[in-house]
Amino acid sequence: MPSRMPALFLGHGNPMNALASNDYTQGWRSLGRNMPRPEAIVCVSAHWYRPGTAVTVNESPRTIHDFGGFPPELYRMQYPAPGAPELARQLQRMLTPLAVQGDDSWGLDHGTWAVLCHLYPDADIPVLQLGIDETQPAQFHYDLGEKLAPLREEGILIVGSGNLVHNLHTYAWGKHLPEPYDWAVRFEARARELMLAGDHAPLVAYETLGEDARLSIPTPDHYLPLLYVLATRQVGEQVTFPVQGVDGGSISMLAVQVG
Repeated sequence: MPSRMPALFLGHGNPMNALASNDYTQGWRSLGRNMPRPEAIVCVSAHWYRPGTAVTVNESPRTIHDFGGFPPELYRMQYPAPGAPELARQLQRMLTPLAVQGDDSWGLDHGTWAVLCHLYPDADIPVLQLGIDETQPAQFHYDLGEKLAPLREEGILIVGSGNLVHNLHTYAWGKHLPEPYDWAVRFEARARELMLAGDHAPLVAYETLGEDARLSIPTPDHYLPLLYVLATRQVGEQVTFPVQGVDGGSISMLAVQVG
């Protein structure tokens, strides 16, 4: 009988982290070494943000290089993990009556493979992606995460990949600020307090959290994967932050582990 898997939210940051060895990538590698080995992985990535809910059904999902202006070696990277079409069909049944489209045109975008290449560098664990419906409010995504929670009992690792604070307009491209913006620090600290208290309602209604939240979450795509992960938390489960830091002043690299 598989043991209950943790659920993870990973701040993925710059795609170049796929090639890097730094505090963030070393933290991801440590997570992969220290967690039970999952039967499969369901990843909710900020970079599959589209109308409607969809799930990848590919036997062999392609590695998508969904970015521009990076060095050639990043475009040569491949993450040839197998797909999980049977798990995709199970997920479609679990989410009934919501119509979840089976999609074989997508694959694994960099929100998925740029972190998994450190967690599981052998790419030998089946992976599927669940798309984020851009037309739906935050509560919809939290409720969907609650429905996914039973997968953890089957040894399935649920991963949300985004960034708690993600403001590219204020990001220090090509350099690293000595200190993060004060609003980024305040919002991350408030979010941590709420997560540790198990008080998810304000995090779902993040638009009510004031100016710090507005600056930290100018668009919801990188934030919503966190809600999927928090929603899987069971009564009494611990929440920890195994990877921390702010990149370029305005990108939180915080990782959140449930369980």
